[in-house]
Amino acid sequence: MFKEYTRIKNIIGDIIELEADGVSYRELASITNTNGEVSLAQVIRIEGSKVSLQVFSGAKGLSNIAKVRFLGHPMRVGYSENLLGRIFTGSGVPMDGKPEIENAEDINIGGPSVNPVKRVVPHNFIETRIPMIDIFNPLVESQKLPIFSTPGEPYNELLSRIALQADADVVILGGIGLKFDEFIGFRRKFEEGGIMDRTVMFIHTAADPVVERLLVPDMALAVAEKFGIEGKRVLVLLSDLTAFADALKEISVAMEQVPSNLGYPGSLYSDLASRYEKAVDFDGAGSITILAVTTMPGGDVTHPVPDNTGYITEGQYYLNNGVINPFGSLSRLKQLVIGKVTRKDHGAVMNSMIRLYAKALESKKKISMGFEKTEEDEKFLKYADLFQERFMDLSVDVSLNDALDMGWKTMAECFSAKEVGIKKEILDKHWPEK
Repeated sequence: MFKEYTRIKNIIGDIIELEADGVSYRELASITNTNGEVSLAQVIRIEGSKVSLQVFSGAKGLSNIAKVRFLGHPMRVGYSENLLGRIFTGSGVPMDGKPEIENAEDINIGGPSVNPVKRVVPHNFIETRIPMIDIFNPLVESQKLPIFSTPGEPYNELLSRIALQADADVVILGGIGLKFDEFIGFRRKFEEGGIMDRTVMFIHTAADPVVERLLVPDMALAVAEKFGIEGKRVLVLLSDLTAFADALKEISVAMEQVPSNLGYPGSLYSDLASRYEKAVDFDGAGSITILAVTTMPGGDVTHPVPDNTGYITEGQYYLNNGVINPFGSLSRLKQLVIGKVTRKDHGAVMNSMIRLYAKALESKKKISMGFEKTEEDEKFLKYADLFQERFMDLSVDVSLNDALDMGWKTMAECFSAKEVGIKKEILDKHWPEK
């Protein structure tokens, strides 16, 4: 039997407080206002008989004599194969004009990550057809990677390209605080790219209540976990987790918690880790791979959100000035696939090209300081231009093997075989003939 209360003692922002007993942490409640409107809320703190709930649709206009009914279970999302091709709000309500999904299985959100015993070591390469990813920092199935970016960079366009071109059975997009045109952009690209029928979207726009941002990652990951258990290779895209962390901060301030760095809650690391750790390769089933945008206010990588994220994830893609920076980016799991799943010459091409590009940037810097340009500098300057045009430009769309061949061609156009620092047995097999 549901427990119902009719006296709210305090309303602070989107947080309500009341006296109740027998309720549990994260338990869901429905709130019926005096005008008949019904809102959902979740228990976020219990102090004796004092219970605090966050109201997902916001507490504006809520009466202190509204009826609060505890439902006896945490927040749930309906799961069904019919989720594919559908778009939902941050609280799981259809926003595509289609009806609720019938006979959906209710699954709890925000549960624990998968038991390590049920995991296998990541070993599959996910090709994205983006050279700066595939050659230099390959994406590995079941990996968790953030995209570090300053606001205004084309990170949503990058996510869209990866969704369209990556080999995945299911794509799940969690939009957190998206501008409406960003949401429409995702939808249009997915429809035009022909992947909408294997995509599920959970969208929170900037016009929606801030507190609903907290639901989006858990909704997306709960559904992803169910698809993964059923044998699907799932790619989860989240944009952006800084907006999620800001919502955590807002709730923390409203609850008068002791703030940590820049006002974020002391639980920030655990809050982020509990979401990222959902990435998994199931033993005998499917997998979940997570790519999540983390915008860095002012480009500050020491900001609490990217700083904590760096300790949780297995590297990062660093998006700067419209390109993936080859020196700021890292995939710690790439050694599991380079030369094992990919071509044998992959490691040699990757290492040599990055080393030559670093030297090319040194030549540019030297010349900008007024030093005389040498014949060797000319080679490096030509190489830098070709590298940026053929590999760093995000519009380049090419398979990994073609990108590796293009790498050999680029090096051969600028240097002799002896200048690239690659072993003779590999050069003999792959160096382009004049």
